[in-house]
Amino acid sequence: MGACSSCSAGVPSRSRIPAYRSVWRRIERLVRRINQRHGRNGWAPIVLLPEQLSRTAILALYRIADCLMVTSLHDGMNLVAKEYVAARADGDGALVLSQFTGAAREFPEAFLVNPYNLDGTAEALGAALTMPEPQRRVRMMRLRERVLEWNIYRWAGEMLDTVLRLPDPEVVS
Repeated sequence: MGACSSCSAGVPSRSRIPAYRSVWRRIERLVRRINQRHGRNGWAPIVLLPEQLSRTAILALYRIADCLMVTSLHDGMNLVAKEYVAARADGDGALVLSQFTGAAREFPEAFLVNPYNLDGTAEALGAALTMPEPQRRVRMMRLRERVLEWNIYRWAGEMLDTVLRLPDPEVVS
């Protein structure tokens, strides 16, 4: 697993807003600096993809990524994490996940991080990338079991069951 490239599909959806363009230019400069410092023989640790990707392309990237890192500062469920786990049919891979995502509650086997803590996040990423294969596979197996078990049908069933247990409004009045 040693070397890992990070693919980031950062589609600049608000490119007409000057502040977003400024942030995007800063990201591009940082990626260039990191790749110049850490790249080797045509390999770059970060591949920034500033375009919309097809589902097939995204699936292919999930399948070859040694690790997926989701560092949202505030988020809902974050389906990207679930998509990555579902795509890893080979049973390998590691997930680094912000503790602020909804998926963090479901995925204790992920490397949970506070993205405001840069040193802790870097340590977790290092641990994810250097973890021995058998341990990675056990974690991924548990993540995949959870994704398979808690699918849309189970969610819908739980929602309907909850609605059925609500008190009848006519009886409560």
